[in-house]
Amino acid sequence: MIEEAKRAGTRQWAGLAVLVLPCVLASMDLSVMFVTLPSLTADLQPSSSELLWIMDVYGFLLAGLMITMGTLGDRIGRRRVLLTGAAAFGLASILSAYTSSPEVLIAARALMGIAGATLAPSTLSLIRNMFHDDRQRATAVGVWTAGFAGGAVVGPIVGGLLLEHFWWGSVFLINVPVMILLLVLGPLLLPEYRDPKPGRFDLLGALLSLVAILAVIYGVKLAAEHGFGWTPAVSVLAGLTVGALFLRRQRTTVNPMIDLALFRTRRFTVPLLINALNTFAMIGFSLFNWQFMQLVLDMSPFESALWSLPTFLVMPVGIALATAMAHRIGKPTVMIAGLLVATAGYLALSLIRTGSGIGYLVGALTVVSLGIGGVAAVVTEVILSAAPPERAGAASALAETSAEFGGALGIAVLGSIGTAVYRSQMASQAPAGLDPTELAAAKETLGGAVDTAQALPHQTADALRGVAFDAFTHEMRIAAVVSVLVTAGGAILIATMLRASRAAQQPRPDDESTTIDK
Repeated sequence: MIEEAKRAGTRQWAGLAVLVLPCVLASMDLSVMFVTLPSLTADLQPSSSELLWIMDVYGFLLAGLMITMGTLGDRIGRRRVLLTGAAAFGLASILSAYTSSPEVLIAARALMGIAGATLAPSTLSLIRNMFHDDRQRATAVGVWTAGFAGGAVVGPIVGGLLLEHFWWGSVFLINVPVMILLLVLGPLLLPEYRDPKPGRFDLLGALLSLVAILAVIYGVKLAAEHGFGWTPAVSVLAGLTVGALFLRRQRTTVNPMIDLALFRTRRFTVPLLINALNTFAMIGFSLFNWQFMQLVLDMSPFESALWSLPTFLVMPVGIALATAMAHRIGKPTVMIAGLLVATAGYLALSLIRTGSGIGYLVGALTVVSLGIGGVAAVVTEVILSAAPPERAGAASALAETSAEFGGALGIAVLGSIGTAVYRSQMASQAPAGLDPTELAAAKETLGGAVDTAQALPHQTADALRGVAFDAFTHEMRIAAVVSVLVTAGGAILIATMLRASRAAQQPRPDDESTTIDK
């Protein structure tokens, strides 16, 4: 009878469907800008600096405010924060769609980032309260994971379709009806939950966490774009310093934003690290597969987005398999298996050549997606289960923030390694007959080499493209090898630090669902 009372019913599953929709849109808005950029640029004519902020301000504020919004939801109500954020997200989307200046668009995208930061931690923490049964919660988290990951894949496809028939602002207007639906159905289907003894909100702690996260991610992004230098180093160092001040305040304040006791258990810290490693490899390597499709294989953005569909369609399969097997062989074993499957996919990518073709690339990426999808669903559920219910908002925010950091580091590290490999090979193998300006452009990026080749005589252009494509696939192979080491290292970390820990395999006396080996 007790177990039956714990199980979710029709209302909870309908509520889950409502929760997944805003997450799909929030992740779509991170990727849809790539296909929107040419039309937007032609219309608004932003400067290079303005264009950078149009692209980045949404993701920066999304990552920087997740901990604050998750903690705020724990204190004043997770449904309240979610619905307030949804209303702001819809209004900011309308403003973004109809703006006529780059400055207003930057401000609107910033508001979208602030509002979007409420969505992921609020939805994930509400799932923690709606699904008390361990197996049902694992399934619900898997559905949430598929929606969040799928939005990033579907974004370019939806954007491409809209841009064929409408103006660039239409990619923002699709957010509005979904947010209206959430505002109507949310109060009917979603429960409210808050910490019964929340204490005062730590405004200074929120400011410190925001500055720390923004400074580190900004520094990492600068390093990815321009290489490691003084400016990104100072930014990262400043962020880490402020982060140390934030942690010190959390240890001394009466009402901390984050319960640091969580970090003393392997059940929480190891999955958090695995979450970062997972996105490190996945997001970092995405730098290469999109360029391979569009520049080496000469596909349009829309065509390359369609070819990426198999990697999205296989993800629910990985999530379903991982969720089903987690209760039979244990969550650590499932995470190890998923990481090893992803490792096999990256191993295949480490053998790619210029003539490998789209089938080989998509096949290998599908294997990666199968493994990573399963890991993402299980690891998120483990992080949620390790935190007490009253801290679910903060735990959800930490899970998402670790993923953001992992992705930013993946882009910076793999991008920097790849750029160094590419430039070195181009410097030694570039064909004769290029003037210094042409050679400099070709050595800078693969896109620069392809653009330079268009203005050259036929024979020289073919030679330049051949060398550039070989150099790029070489850097792609190196990035795949690094991804192999990261995912295999994650599997070893789980095997040695989670499976070997009896504490990680024992349920807490007050909540059986927190055990990670169920």
